Amino acid sequence: MNKQRLFLFIPVVVVVALAVLFWRGLSLDPNEMPSALLNKSVPAFDLPVVPAPENPQGLVTASHEMLKGKVSLLNVWATWCLPCRQELPFFNTLKAQGVPIYGINYKDDREEAQRWLAEFHNPFVFSVLDADGRLGINLGVFGYPETYVVDKQGVIRYKHIGEMDANSWEKTIKPIFDSLN
Repeated sequence: MNKQRLFLFIPVVVVVALAVLFWRGLSLDPNEMPSALLNKSVPAFDLPVVPAPENPQGLVTASHEMLKGKVSLLNVWATWCLPCRQELPFFNTLKAQGVPIYGINYKDDREEAQRWLAEFHNPFVFSVLDADGRLGINLGVFGYPETYVVDKQGVIRYKHIGEMDANSWEKTIKPIFDSLN
């Protein structure tokens, strides 16, 4: 008889354990996701560049080596990504302040990306077209947009998931960016 009573408590224990796990999961900040590439070099790439509206005959391809030499931001974006569109005005503000921002146009149409950059005043030094998504996969991208702080040696020092705005820049990213300069 005691064994039967003990079995009655098993569902209660399971429900309590699941409730604790769900409560813990809901209290986590998704922007605090660790990056496997933190303190590692930007993955190697040699990709076509989305032609910039102001210089359509300019740079044809770009590589990871071109990120070296100055602290910069590396932003993964797409024309179908609403938060990507929302952060562009702020990126144009950063560009006007001299912050170099490089783009990775993720799984997108080249002509649509070019039109989009013309419409929203291209904030990027250049933006490569990651048509098959391989660079995004190598970076560990799982949400859009994502922005990386890259040091002068081409090493990723910070990963920001989601839209970047003045608040995230001032409180988190700018102090890291400035400390690397």
